[in-house]
Amino acid sequence: MPLHSALSRTEFVALMAMLTATVAFSIDAMLPALPQIAADLSADAPNRAQLVITSFVLGLGLGTFLVGPLSDRFGRKPVILVGAGVYIAAGGAAMFAPSLDILLAARILQGLGASAPRIVALAIVRDQASGREMARLLSFIMLVFSLVPAIAPTIGAGLLLIGPWQTIFAAFVVFSILTVGWFALRQPETLVTPRPLRVAPLWAALKQMLSMAVVRDAILVQTLCYAMLFAALSSTQYVFAQTFDQGAAFPLWFGLIAILAASASILNARIVVRLGMALLVRRMLSVQIGLSMLMIAVWLAVPTLAFPVYVIWTTSIFFMAGMTLGNLNAIGMEPLPHIAGFAASLMGGLATIGSVMIAAPIGLAFDGTPLPVAIGILLCAAAARVLSRRF
Repeated sequence: MPLHSALSRTEFVALMAMLTATVAFSIDAMLPALPQIAADLSADAPNRAQLVITSFVLGLGLGTFLVGPLSDRFGRKPVILVGAGVYIAAGGAAMFAPSLDILLAARILQGLGASAPRIVALAIVRDQASGREMARLLSFIMLVFSLVPAIAPTIGAGLLLIGPWQTIFAAFVVFSILTVGWFALRQPETLVTPRPLRVAPLWAALKQMLSMAVVRDAILVQTLCYAMLFAALSSTQYVFAQTFDQGAAFPLWFGLIAILAASASILNARIVVRLGMALLVRRMLSVQIGLSMLMIAVWLAVPTLAFPVYVIWTTSIFFMAGMTLGNLNAIGMEPLPHIAGFAASLMGGLATIGSVMIAAPIGLAFDGTPLPVAIGILLCAAAARVLSRRF
């Protein structure tokens, strides 16, 4: 680690992981609450409660366009602290939302705030490392990102036992206060040379990024990988509860899936330096195509075996995220160390907003079966695999 870092490598990875985990916690802890939110705020259209997930992701994507350039100009720490303030305020507003539309607006604002720790943490990692070492650090960070979903639905379900769905938003506020307090006290500023916040340099940086084929392709493949992840997330509670009558056990099943999938980040950290980022991305996408085809075939031909296959297939989607997203970030940002904040911002914003546009219709197509989401994910995986050949 560079000399300007006062943290050990272990504490640095843990802190960056917890900042990044704000996103996973904000999404996955809400999953058990979707039926209750639907009953309270959208009884006539219960599927719309899924938008509590994708609206947060939309805000997350919109925010990423701003926080990267701001962090290049004003520093990493101030942007994360302000973003946390927005996140906390939006969490408070969501607690008192009288309608689904207002709740969705608060979730968009909460996503805007969460974009700061998510994107600026990546820029901080890029400030500290590059190349395959950066991919290795990102793999450890993605490990925590993957483990949070293992406990977040259980935390959400536990909070629902002691209070209404609004209690979960109170937990978000507490979590953010703790993590950003740790960050404020321990993490030194890593931006060495601030960049002026002027339109001309940003436009030049944008053109430079998009002129690089590897950056464009990394963004497109990342968009499709996120779309697969968010499509699965937004529909999984409904599939467990309505299709397989496993609603009460959903947090336990989801936790098991997340724990199994978390091994992807450990595996990636061990082999990425030897095999390379692009090869791992291509292989995982090929596996996902095969498993999605299997899921569709089993549901159509042998529905009695559908539940175990669905659990395996859903695990594979989370596993794929651990083996691809960190690598895709590293692939796209590797040629751009001089504009790391802006690069992280643009890549994250385009990939996240694009993924919402794909994932939301897939999730809303839920018809009581896993077939619509399986078909949607198969198409995404096939398109991503074709694009990944150009790395």
